[in-house]
Amino acid sequence: MIIDWEQIDTVLLDMDGTLLDRHFDDHFWLEHVPKRYAAKNGIPLAEAQELLYAQFRSQERTLNWTDLDYWSERLGLDIPLLKLEVEHLIAVHPGVVEFLLFLRQSGKSAWLVTNAHGKTLSLKMRKTRLGPYFTGIVSAHEIGLPKEENAFWGKLREKVPYDPARTLLGEDSETNLGTAERYGIRFLVYVSRFSSTIHPTPSARFPSINHFTELIPHPDAPRIAIPK
Repeated sequence: MIIDWEQIDTVLLDMDGTLLDRHFDDHFWLEHVPKRYAAKNGIPLAEAQELLYAQFRSQERTLNWTDLDYWSERLGLDIPLLKLEVEHLIAVHPGVVEFLLFLRQSGKSAWLVTNAHGKTLSLKMRKTRLGPYFTGIVSAHEIGLPKEENAFWGKLREKVPYDPARTLLGEDSETNLGTAERYGIRFLVYVSRFSSTIHPTPSARFPSINHFTELIPHPDAPRIAIPK
């Protein structure tokens, strides 16, 4: 795919796995929460993991998936407090700040668009200090739909004035890129290095990058070729 920055006005960026290392989230939900749940309920860790993983899967592709209040009530744990216990793992991917600076210097409208719950957003923006780089920040909980729903991208335009034909979306979710594609967003980029703990695998469907610096053009050449 050819990315011509002269044809892009708006950039929509996911947060977890896209701008931020998903190692924090994977560790938190797959290890830390089960550990605390097992201790609270006096059961083996393996049993707690089996129980919780099934509950997590049951809420995939819904707003409950990222709703900290929902999980606090359902699991009987203070999920926001538990996140503070491992907040040292929150990290920005290499090249992200450089890319956000490029967008600002180029006069692009940059929006953080995430399924994350407001309490998660507050924690991560405080920890990473990325907030000021964005034109605005929108949580799917404000929209009332997760990004996995086709209708999300149309509803988003009530908050973000974007032209799909002149918009780039960066995501680590092929599902979300798929719903955006069906809506008509033109420039779609998959972030294959979503976690520092994995070996990145390019998408078979979407143009892929490991780092956002790959999208920063040479000053004399606004077009970049991204392999698909």
